Formats: sequence, C-alpha cells, structure tokens
Amino acid sequence: MRMPALFLSHGAPPLVDDPTWVAQLQELAAGLPRPTAILMASAHWESAPLMLGATTTAPLVYDFGGFAAKYYQVKYPAPGAPELADRVAALMPDSQTVARTNRGLDHGAYVPLTVMYPDADIPVLQMSLPTLEPDALLDLGARLAPLRDEGVLIVGSGFTTHGLPFLRDWRPEANAPGWSREFDAWAAETLARGAVDELAAFRTLAPGMPYAHPTIEHFAPMFLTLGASGDPEAAPEQPVDGFWMGLSKRSFQTA
Repeated sequence: MRMPALFLSHGAPPLVDDPTWVAQLQELAAGLPRPTAILMASAHWESAPLMLGATTTAPLVYDFGGFAAKYYQVKYPAPGAPELADRVAALMPDSQTVARTNRGLDHGAYVPLTVMYPDADIPVLQMSLPTLEPDALLDLGARLAPLRDEGVLIVGSGFTTHGLPFLRDWRPEANAPGWSREFDAWAAETLARGAVDELAAFRTLAPGMPYAHPTIEHFAPMFLTLGASGDPEAAPEQPVDGFWMGLSKRSFQTA
C-alpha cells in the first residue's frame, strides 16, 4: 500500500473552528488509504541534528500564546511509533546523527490530525526539521520515501503564506493582502508545472516576498514532501486552497 505524501497548511489552533478548512481536510483524509503510521515534520520544530520525538503517548506541546483557554485543553493521545522511529534512523546515512527526545506533538502536527484522524488511533511520530534549505530537505524527503510503501503517511506541515507581521485584519474572513494572493497564485502555478527548482528559489523568484514569508520555516516543509514524492517534478494534486485570516491554506498531495 503506497501512501501519498502531504504538505498541509496547518494554521493556528482556531483554524479548527473554520468549517471550510475542516471540511477540506476531512475530505482529503477520507480519500486516503488508512495509514499504518504518520510521520510529521512541522514548521514549529527546527532542530539539528535530526531529532525524533516521543515514541510513547506524551503531552502535547502548546507552543502558542494569546488564545482562548479551550485551545490549551485539547488532547490527542495517539499511540507512539517506536518502530517507525527505528526505520527513520535506519534510512539516514551513517554520517547523519539522529537524536531522540520525549518531546510531544506541537500544534503544527496535532491541529490537522485532530481533524483528519479525530480518533487518535494511528501511531504518530514527529521529526524535527534539521535544516530549512530546500535542496537538503528534498534529499531528506527522498531518503524517507521508502516509508510510503510501508503505509506511512509523510506530512510536511507549514503554511503557504505566513506573513503575520504584515497582517492588518485579524478576522478569519479577512480579505487576503495582495502579497498573499500573489504568492499563492505563483505557488499554485509553479507546483502545477512541477518546477521544483523555481519553488526552491522562492526567496528571490516569488512575488509577494519577503512579506509572504519574512521567515521561511512555514514554507520549508513543502520540500520534504516533494522529496518524499519520489519525483519532485511531478505536479501534485492541490485539494485545499483559499485563505484564512488572509493567509493561503493551499495544501497538496503527491501521487
């Protein structure tokens, strides 16, 4: 059973209250084979060397501030995935250090999972992003690609635009600023052409920069997903689009 690889725009915790996003993610999950396990790489965990998170159920990491109390009470007691952690480590080159930690899932990992797999009955492992450089993440994703043939769902979790310092309207239904619309349209068209080299040069080629990504950690997980596709130049499906609070929710899945 070969699983696709996903790039998800995960959003802040209140995104689970957006009925459009919830419906889009539920439909996406319903169209996938059931994973044997899920490997998550989130924009909210950068750490080198490569680190693997808790392999037993652990408390979530509420790595955000200023939200309603209910968002700090969310639970997602998914089983750990110790066998998957061993497989990830084994797929790395001998020169690659892989460290272990008991860190729980952060909101970039668990927020979309609470919508896609609300029963929390699929083993989940989170790994760190050891770099933000596109070429290195493409290579890392390619090393992880064999896991897809073992039923593992590989997910890079970020946000297609993430210019928080430049937002002026913080309502969920806010109109997208020009820089967000322009970057989103460029990303959609470039993905559709399979132009991975252009995507990798987004800092200089994409319209809307640097406003769309004043820091790049929310776009970087895309390259892990593309690397895991086995053919980064194959155009992925883009089942989720639109904007939330002016930010692009565009997400994709590989063949």
